[in-house]
Amino acid sequence: MPEPLAPPSDEPLAADVDGEHERVSVALQAVADELNARAAAAGGDAQQVLEASALMAQDPAILDDVRARLQGGANAERATWDAYAGFRDLLTSMGGYMAERATDLDDVAQRVVARLRGVAAPGVPVSAEPFILIARDLAPADTATLDLEKTLALVTQDGGPTSHTAILARSKSLPAVVGVVGLLDAVADGQRVIVDARTGTVELDPDDAAVAAAEEERTARLGAASAPITEGALADGTKMPLLANVGSPKDAAKAIELGAEGVGLFRTEFLFLDSATAPTVEEQTAAYTELLQAFSGKKVVVRVLDAGADKPLSFLNDAHEENPALGLRGIRALRASEHILRDQLTALANAQAASDARLYVMAPMIADVEETEYFVGLGRELGLEVVGAMAEVPSIAVLADQVLEVADFVSIGTNDLTQYTLAADRQLGSVAALQDPWHPAVLRLIKMLGDAGARADKGVGVCGEAAADPALAVVLVGLGVTSLSMSASALADVRAELLTVTLDEAKARAERVLGARSAAEARQLAAASLVD
Repeated sequence: MPEPLAPPSDEPLAADVDGEHERVSVALQAVADELNARAAAAGGDAQQVLEASALMAQDPAILDDVRARLQGGANAERATWDAYAGFRDLLTSMGGYMAERATDLDDVAQRVVARLRGVAAPGVPVSAEPFILIARDLAPADTATLDLEKTLALVTQDGGPTSHTAILARSKSLPAVVGVVGLLDAVADGQRVIVDARTGTVELDPDDAAVAAAEEERTARLGAASAPITEGALADGTKMPLLANVGSPKDAAKAIELGAEGVGLFRTEFLFLDSATAPTVEEQTAAYTELLQAFSGKKVVVRVLDAGADKPLSFLNDAHEENPALGLRGIRALRASEHILRDQLTALANAQAASDARLYVMAPMIADVEETEYFVGLGRELGLEVVGAMAEVPSIAVLADQVLEVADFVSIGTNDLTQYTLAADRQLGSVAALQDPWHPAVLRLIKMLGDAGARADKGVGVCGEAAADPALAVVLVGLGVTSLSMSASALADVRAELLTVTLDEAKARAERVLGARSAAEARQLAAASLVD
């Protein structure tokens, strides 16, 4: 269990401010260089995460804050530590996406302070034997570079399903259970543990029979997941398209290699988040065309810019909001700055004309039919052929029949749908147990959307992290979902799981789960149906 550095002392500054400021500057650059090197070596999702961490070490605002603290008499380590703590608290207060990056900021601070001390940065202990890694949380740089020959599974006490720890674990096909409250008080180094990522459980001190059963199941699943790549389907031949979530065009090749039948969620934020101004129509057209041409002839679902107060962009909306998760974000922010949305839709229409991919475009955070009519109407006006809505707000499920009279399709973002349904911030450890897409309230909303889609004969996909859970994927199919999109590394496991059930069996399992009284009971009911 990796331990963090001890906080710096409060000893006063014992050197000149300029010299210490330069020493911090050198340490920051060294950490940025190290993270960028790890990013280049890691590739994929890990590369994006580590490059974002490197930018946190190069932010000039940090150096300015450090200088002010040095001038106030703080030593270099304390000034750096407190500067990052201030930014971390700011991100945490913003909630949503920005709060999820607070842990990444802590890791950068630890690495810089370690440089200043001349010691190794905290990291994963080296082991000659295979092990299960248990920690309070894990830094992105450590998760991205785990030795997969030795690391059997990962368990953390903090974090949620959308933390970088969880995202990177999925990208490496590493079994992981996050947000296990009280974990560190119950486990010790060398203790025998079974981690079941399918059920989200951690069993301490299992007996020999339980270990043997777990090892047998693991061997069987590894064999199934390594089977030849085929189209997603159930045991009775019912087609179930398996798509990939991608963050930039450079992710396309890997997704195709792993068997993605298309893209179920293309996140366009990479073009916007590091810019002082919105990208031009020409810049966006080039990026979208590159992706669409990589998936020639296949379905590609693009989400327009998902930003707002929780992902502040000076050219969109950087106003402070007390509760940004419920503020001007998603379609609300785009509607308030319609020129940005028009430019993006124009670029997507241009890319559509330049490729033979089947382009689907959707807007985030759609709440009702009026917002649907606005977005679909604007998309049609600008030349888009297939325009839909993301289901992340519970109200869209209640009004699903109305929405699907207008939208060509709906795609369910389970991360936010869960957060808003259960009023549980997806990054807060104190409510991590509620941030669970297995909760029957969430599943019933998905059923409402699936039923409405069937009545309207329109597609209802899932592009949230829930689709990457093989057991839950079966339930989602039974609830009426018509496509599943996930991290490309999860495709093999989900493909293998779907082949074990017919559509009728998936529906029966879903019906059984809908009667659960908690997320834990829902998992138990789904698991019980496997042996009935």
